[in-house]
Amino acid sequence: MRIRSLLIIQIILIPLTFSCRSTRHLSKTTPQSREQRTVTYSTVEQSYIDTYSDIAMSEMKRTGIPASITLAQGMIESDNGRSQLAKDANNHFGIKCHNNWTGPKVYHHDDARDECFRKYNKPEDSFYDHSEFLRTVPRYKFLFGYSPTDYKSWALGLKKAGYATNPEYANMLIRTIEEKNLSYFDSGIKPAELTQTKQPRVQQPVAAPDIMRQNAPATPINDKSMVITLAPRVRENNNLRFIVVKDGDTREKIEEEFQLLHWELLKYNDISGELKLAPGQILYLQAKKDKAGPGIETYIAGDGDTMYLISQKFGIKLRSLCKMNRMTESDALQPGTTIWLRSMKPLN
Repeated sequence: MRIRSLLIIQIILIPLTFSCRSTRHLSKTTPQSREQRTVTYSTVEQSYIDTYSDIAMSEMKRTGIPASITLAQGMIESDNGRSQLAKDANNHFGIKCHNNWTGPKVYHHDDARDECFRKYNKPEDSFYDHSEFLRTVPRYKFLFGYSPTDYKSWALGLKKAGYATNPEYANMLIRTIEEKNLSYFDSGIKPAELTQTKQPRVQQPVAAPDIMRQNAPATPINDKSMVITLAPRVRENNNLRFIVVKDGDTREKIEEEFQLLHWELLKYNDISGELKLAPGQILYLQAKKDKAGPGIETYIAGDGDTMYLISQKFGIKLRSLCKMNRMTESDALQPGTTIWLRSMKPLN
C-alpha cells in the first residue's frame, strides 16, 4: 500500500515538474531572464564582428597580427564598442598617450585617475594605430616571430609583454577567440554566417578619366592634387594605392599579383556583385577615405560625371561623398554642379 501511494504521488508530481520547466523556459522575454541576456550579448558581439572583421583581416595581411587577436582585443577592451572610451575617443584598444603621442587626447579614470588616452577620428584609425603600436614598441617585437595563425602564442605573449594588468588577460583572449570562432578570420576567409548581415553596395564600375590612364605620366587631377606613378602598375591618389586595368586583366590575376583577399577589390571600390573589368578602369588596392586630400575642397562636375566616378577620381568612399553633398547614389548629376569633397555642402 505504501509503494502504491508513492507511485500515485510520483505520477501527480511528474507533470507538475515538466510544467514548471516549461514555464521557466518561456519566460526568457523578462528582463531578469538569463536566456534574454545571453541573446542580447551575442547580438552585440555579432554586430562588432560584422563591423570590424574586414579591417582586422586587412591589418593581419599588412602586419602579421592575427585578425582573431585584433578582434578579441577590440571586443574586450571596448566592451564591443560600448565603452566610454570607444564612444568618446573611438579608442577600441585602450591605448594610452605615452610620450610619443602628438594627436588628440582624452582623459579617463583607469589604473589611476584622469589618465591620458589617444583619441581618433574614427574607429578604423584605432585599429591601424593598434597595429603600429605593437609593431613599434620594443617590448612587443618578439610577438612577430609567431605565426599569424598561432593566436594562443600571441595571447600569452601580449600578457607577458604587459599589454594589460589583468592576470587572466591571455585566457580572456583565448576564450573569446574560441567561443566566437574568431580563428576563422586568421585564414583571411569570412565565415558565411557572418557575411549575410553585410551586403556590399550595388554599383557598377566605371572607366577612369583620361588623367588616370595607364600610360599617362604623373599629371595633376587639378592644381592641388597629384597622381604619382610608384611602379609600372601602381599609382597613388589621396595617399591611396591604385592601379589602372589593362587588356587581359582578370580579377584572379589582380588578386594574385597584389596578394588581395577575394572581397577586397569589391569593398575598396564600392562594387557589388560581379566585378566587370574594362581597360582604363581604376581599382583601389586599399580602402578609400572619407574625404579628399587637404586643399581639395570642391569639384565642378563635367559631362558624364557620376557620384561614383568622382568618388573614384578623388579616392573618397561613395557613401561619404554622397553624405557630404546631401545626395543619394542614384541622384542624377548635372554638369556644372559643385561637389564638396572635404566637408558638408552648405545649406542654401
